[in-house]
Amino acid sequence: MTGAASPERRSAQIELRAQGRKLEGYAALFDTEARIGSFSETIRAGAFSGSLSRDVLALVDHDPTRVLGRTKSGTLRLSEDSRGLSFSLDLPGTQAGRDILALAERRDLGGMSFGFSVPKGGDRWDGDKRELRNVVLHEISVVAAWPAYEGTIVHARSQQAKHARLELARLFLETLR
Repeated sequence: MTGAASPERRSAQIELRAQGRKLEGYAALFDTEARIGSFSETIRAGAFSGSLSRDVLALVDHDPTRVLGRTKSGTLRLSEDSRGLSFSLDLPGTQAGRDILALAERRDLGGMSFGFSVPKGGDRWDGDKRELRNVVLHEISVVAAWPAYEGTIVHARSQQAKHARLELARLFLETLR
């Protein structure tokens, strides 16, 4: 199993926000243990750093016929921070884009997932525990259900809810004057 270069997929139930026609959130979280079949796995900070300059796709449920964006075109933006692999995705006006936006606004999405391979030396095994230290990221996916990495909450914020919060904040600030 060590150093396997075959493609793998992991899912996470994580924070996901809809802002207009944009989704934002985390496709992977660092230092969060997930049970994957007979072993547990964690992702270390920096594991995706080598992939941030390559072309990565945003898909629906890992389906290459349902492309939502890509880094090469600038419609998908990826970065690592202390929490994990964050993303910002401009949704297309396609049926898949409209469907994902509607599900995100209703909080019906299961989370995010990512497809990757592990180059030689990119992981470390200690019994049934695997630590991902360096992965080649191929795609991130919006998934409908059952994430492998649990522990965080998926929620969506619509433009209407955002405007309502801004209006409440404005009214509150006016009362302070």
